[in-house]
Amino acid sequence: MAEAKKRAGAFSPEDAMRLALRGAARGDGLTWPNPSCGAVIFRGSRVLGRGTTRPIGGDHAEIGALAAARRRHGERALRGASLAVTLEPCVTHGRTGPCTDALIAAGIKRVYYGCRDSHCAVRGRGIRRLRSAGIRVESLLLRECREKHRGFLSVQERGRPYVVLKLAASLDGRIATAAGESRWITGPESRRFVHELRARSDAILIGSGTAIADDPRLDARRQGRAPRSPVRVLVDSKLRVPEGAKLYRRTDPERTWVLCAPAARGLRSREALGARLLETRLRAGRIDLARALSKLAEEGLTEILVEGGGQLAAALLRAGLVDAVHWFVAPKLLGGDGKEALAGYGIKRLADATALRAVRTKRMGSDVLFSGTLGDFP
Repeated sequence: MAEAKKRAGAFSPEDAMRLALRGAARGDGLTWPNPSCGAVIFRGSRVLGRGTTRPIGGDHAEIGALAAARRRHGERALRGASLAVTLEPCVTHGRTGPCTDALIAAGIKRVYYGCRDSHCAVRGRGIRRLRSAGIRVESLLLRECREKHRGFLSVQERGRPYVVLKLAASLDGRIATAAGESRWITGPESRRFVHELRARSDAILIGSGTAIADDPRLDARRQGRAPRSPVRVLVDSKLRVPEGAKLYRRTDPERTWVLCAPAARGLRSREALGARLLETRLRAGRIDLARALSKLAEEGLTEILVEGGGQLAAALLRAGLVDAVHWFVAPKLLGGDGKEALAGYGIKRLADATALRAVRTKRMGSDVLFSGTLGDFP
């Protein structure tokens, strides 16, 4: 759509921001602890350069867009051009220099940003720096850009990652048979979509029960594209999951993180396998999930996909720590002796039931996907 408008001479700053949002999506799951931003440099209806945030230590989106524009059109084309970027440009000296200084030096005259950077070192300073240099600065598509950067903003504003819960169940709310068999309740279309969800996430979180029952690899396999390996986070207070599990026997064991009780038995032997053991305080004999999420934020994770099982899902919901839900329903019946999708979490009145907001439904082959949010973040 935006490309067609560009050819027709009706390319607007909003179109540039939508292009930037599309570019930002290419870095999902790859740039933490930084947000995956997109940037587009344009003059009138002509796109000069596009950029996406590179993995940690690499260029920010604005620097990538400037470099692309220079390669294609030369330095002079930048002077007087406009920039659309999904997040307020940074003004700090870190692994890379301030994007604000690079934009000023290039001669950019208008900057359209999606949402403000909530990091304590920025918080409007980038906007003020640009304006003080005579650059016109304006916000566009705030809601869409906050949604895009929900993980990063959640860490900055709430001190924990954005949490997405994924569940797959039969029509009667069961995730496994009475004997524990769960592969496969849903069809291939649903499973492909789950791998897309994994690829967009910084990490996948499971409980010890799921790890023992399914022995999953927790990678992201996508048709026609190289697999991705999100961080694998295991909640295992007593280190019940055996050392021979696939989570510990990967070629990248350092991407297996385990939340366990302080000084849990077997901690050192699992560290010897290459896994990261994150000792976390207990509450009522279980991992304190609120503290665990804060710890994961401190380690740099911004968006986490939770894949079960029923006990962990119920505990997160009970604690108010779930932000979005993807619930796959398969047209199968397993009966009351099957394993329930959600353990009990104390709902006594229908009025107290957990209700999804902004609900969307989608057919996934023979399955149906229900997606929605909890709370009002972002």
